[in-house]
Amino acid sequence: MGTYEGVFLDFYGTVAAGDAWAVEDLCRRVIDDHGLSVTALELAGRWGDRYFEAIEHMNGHGFRLLGQIERDTLIETLAAYGPVPDVTAYVEHLNAYLARPPLFEEVREVLARLELPVCIVSNADEYELRTAIAYHGLPLETVVTSESARCYKPDAGIFRHALKVTGWPADRVLHVGDSLHSDVGGAHTAGLKAAWVHRVGRIKDIGTETPEHTWTDLWPLLTV
Repeated sequence: MGTYEGVFLDFYGTVAAGDAWAVEDLCRRVIDDHGLSVTALELAGRWGDRYFEAIEHMNGHGFRLLGQIERDTLIETLAAYGPVPDVTAYVEHLNAYLARPPLFEEVREVLARLELPVCIVSNADEYELRTAIAYHGLPLETVVTSESARCYKPDAGIFRHALKVTGWPADRVLHVGDSLHSDVGGAHTAGLKAAWVHRVGRIKDIGTETPEHTWTDLWPLLTV
């Protein structure tokens, strides 16, 4: 019998491209529309810092959807540059990207050949993630989002929720994701082993956890 009974698989940054390009493009639009004296990269960095800090404190009773966190933290970020414009269209632009992100090239074949069952475990709102899965026609039926778990990775609660949904024992699950902090750190806290997908060109990672596996794509998933 194999080592694992099932795989928890992160989505954005692991199965599909993350939102770094979309966020920077959004920031460029804001700057051009309102004549802000900042570069798109700088604005994206400041917004990202607020966004990820907010996620760390939005679990349980204080939970908010990602769409709301995006909106609130963008408003907070823009307040440093003068009167804050209506950010509705910009947030909608970002969420439209999240509903149709490009897949990494090996994903379809890996999922087609993978014999282990998969549960997606993602910091995402239900609508955008399920729309993205349907848009690409991926064979991913079991999905656990931060919205359904009411917490965000690296909080162990989202992994415990996924274990409850699947019925798999923690010591028989491999979690695969692109963040040392959210994926590897969170999986270890929940008693799971983890594989870190460190793709070429990935932005810096604030995590310090040591994964059981380090990959540059998903091909090694076929041999675990």
